[in-house]
Amino acid sequence: QVQLVESGGGLVQPGGSLTLSCVASERIFRIDDMAWYRQAPGKQRELVASVTSDGTTMYTDSVKGRFTISRDSTKKTLFLQMNSLKPEDTAVYYCHADIVGYGYQDEMVAAKLWGQGTQVTVSL
Repeated sequence: QVQLVESGGGLVQPGGSLTLSCVASERIFRIDDMAWYRQAPGKQRELVASVTSDGTTMYTDSVKGRFTISRDSTKKTLFLQMNSLKPEDTAVYYCHADIVGYGYQDEMVAAKLWGQGTQVTVSL
């Protein structure tokens, strides 16, 4: 089926770095806009960074200069390089993508997909 699978989360000290990855399943044959969101405990999910199919990027103010979003279209993978991490970056990070792929019965489907989330904890 069509899905996104994230990896790369974990525990890191303040000032440290992590790289998140999000891989689209084989049954996805076109990916348009992709993005990373995050949700901290007790807070709403927020957009962290996005990248269009032509490579245009956008960042929320709190991560500008520290995070870098990128994509490898041939491998259908989205990345988020996170440097100079702060405790306030602690959250579950979710990958999101606008995709076209094949469903369970090989029908063509267009969908806005979410990954399952990966926990990032920044703490001493």
